[in-house]
Amino acid sequence: MRPDALCGPSWIERPLRTSPAARTRAVRCTDGRERRFSPTPFPESFPVVSETSPALTTLNIDMVQALALAVLAYYGGSAIKKRVAFLERFSVPSPVVGGMPVAFVFSVLEANGILSVTFDTKLQSMLMLSFFTTIGLMASLKLIKQGGKLLVAFLAAVTALCFVQNAIGIGITELMGYDFHYGILAGSVSMMGGLGTAAAFGPYFENLYGISGGTVAAVTAATFGMVAALTIGGPFGEWLIRRYKVKTPLTDPDMAANLHIPDEHQTDVIDEHSAAHASFTEQLFKAGGMIAVCMALGSFVSNFLADFITLPAYIGSMIVAAFVRNFSDFTGKLKIDKVGLNAVADISLALFVTMAINSLKLHELVHLALPLVTILALQTICMLLYAWLVFFLPFGKNYTTVMLTVGGIGFSMGATANGLANMQALSEKYGPNPQSWLIVGIVGAFLIDLINALIITWMGSLSL
Repeated sequence: MRPDALCGPSWIERPLRTSPAARTRAVRCTDGRERRFSPTPFPESFPVVSETSPALTTLNIDMVQALALAVLAYYGGSAIKKRVAFLERFSVPSPVVGGMPVAFVFSVLEANGILSVTFDTKLQSMLMLSFFTTIGLMASLKLIKQGGKLLVAFLAAVTALCFVQNAIGIGITELMGYDFHYGILAGSVSMMGGLGTAAAFGPYFENLYGISGGTVAAVTAATFGMVAALTIGGPFGEWLIRRYKVKTPLTDPDMAANLHIPDEHQTDVIDEHSAAHASFTEQLFKAGGMIAVCMALGSFVSNFLADFITLPAYIGSMIVAAFVRNFSDFTGKLKIDKVGLNAVADISLALFVTMAINSLKLHELVHLALPLVTILALQTICMLLYAWLVFFLPFGKNYTTVMLTVGGIGFSMGATANGLANMQALSEKYGPNPQSWLIVGIVGAFLIDLINALIITWMGSLSL
């Protein structure tokens, strides 16, 4: 529980005269009232954090400035990546290269009491919704059918990983004598679910199970996961390609020719009566307009589902977008143009990920307690082993499975955007693979979120 929830915005924290083992804390409100904190199950990991000191200067970055900073960071990262062979070789995404220095500088300033930076995340949230809506518009049942057994097998493997991640978290917390719900929060809530699911289920666990600091735990773990996923995904894919001498579209022209989605399944978003060669502006406007409508209708769906199950905010938009896409496929009234749709998806992805990294509070990772550090370290090791032994080896050891592997690492420790960013980094170097992009998009951004929410809800209700 935060002090401002007890006293409002004005409060002074002071320790009570109790035994050190009790770790009891209290705040004295400006009206003279005193409010006490009960000992938390995770005291070392999540201490009471006071509000910014009046002596500390606060820099508020509005959404336009945050957007501009993201653009500069992205292109700065691209420029650095081109000049540093190591980054290029291991396919580290440009948002990471450009965004991490920004986050590091801001974190150092805040950690040393020099400057606190806050970001307006409204535009970031909109970009996230926009990107996941484009994934919904790609969720064609015809394309899912084309994915066939590979999609089903990959979904089964990812679903099993949810249980593995929660088992690791629960096992560590049980061994150390802490509430097992923290293990779930540092498990599939933050790993498979990412920041969106962490922000949704953190308060849910706090209110339902009385887990103090649940939101902080989940968001901190998700932050670590996103950084780890973006850092290790590309290099691991590079290692697989070289270790197993995997053929790529770059080395095998015939393979590249066979990677294209058939015309009847193209993702074009144009009215069937429009000109055969619509301008890029028109294509972009129509794609953007359709996405905006899906987002608006999706907000009603999300609000409706919130009465029954806790899900990320973008689920509603994705459901609406998937319905629109399949209505178009089966009625033939509307086609989907890949040019405009892909442009919106690429822009939204790049800006959303970069903005998220820019705003990371990296200094918070330094003060993690041993239980959470242990869980996150084991989650990372487990992810690499699972990706190698389950995602890659059994699925054929080819370029498609390489892309599925790096994509699976991305969304299994962060978000679908992370997975697709990892895949994009490899595809820029070795060539495209539409099938894997489609499978990761559908499984990572749509199917697994629904399944994971059910798993989290069920495992959270267990009595251990």
